[in-house]
Amino acid sequence: MTDKQPQLNGAYYGPSIPASNNPPHQKHSHRRGRKCCCCLFKTLCCLLVSIILIIGVAILVFWLVVQPRSIKFHVTDAKLTQFNYTDNSTPFSYNLVLNFTARNPNKKLNYYYDGVEGHAFYDGVRLASTDVITWRNSFRQHAKSTDNMSGVFSGRRVVVLNHDEVSDFRKDERKRVFDIDVRLNFNIRFRLGDFIGGTTKMKAKCELEVPLSTTKGTTTVTAFQPTECHVEF
Repeated sequence: MTDKQPQLNGAYYGPSIPASNNPPHQKHSHRRGRKCCCCLFKTLCCLLVSIILIIGVAILVFWLVVQPRSIKFHVTDAKLTQFNYTDNSTPFSYNLVLNFTARNPNKKLNYYYDGVEGHAFYDGVRLASTDVITWRNSFRQHAKSTDNMSGVFSGRRVVVLNHDEVSDFRKDERKRVFDIDVRLNFNIRFRLGDFIGGTTKMKAKCELEVPLSTTKGTTTVTAFQPTECHVEF
């Protein structure tokens, strides 16, 4: 009699099933890698947001404590003793003297004026440039104080004006009042307590109506009106 083979419970005698290409421990490794990347990304995002918040709070506290305000700049007096134009082949001659005041309205901030460069324009045409402040006459402006400075725009140069610009000049010549724009470029530093900041650029534009004076300094028209300049940091 043939012996019967004992039946094995749960045994499978069918065709073999190919094993997965990725062992289970590799799958777990990929999952752990993705989790680590997500955690690192979240950590970096939280850190970046925290830094931004800290900087924002610091700026807000600085603003509330210091309350910085822009410098006030005025042209207090202007004397134009020469402003002659004949034609485009003849040099334009001019002599303009301006007196300025700079007001620091801040309670805590001081300013160092390291350099101020001025440029005079007539009808969009640049006439002259001058150094109002250089390292030789640089100064410190204390809080709640006003300081004076002056600039001379003088010279002769050939200026090419078109037909409309010549017409405007002749009208101003008859009125003996000329529209002159002066642009100022500043190099300044601010001081708060013992801390002195780096060089900051500032600009000012002054739109002036300047009466022409005689050589004796008298005019036949209304005197120059002090004018506030538009200041940009």
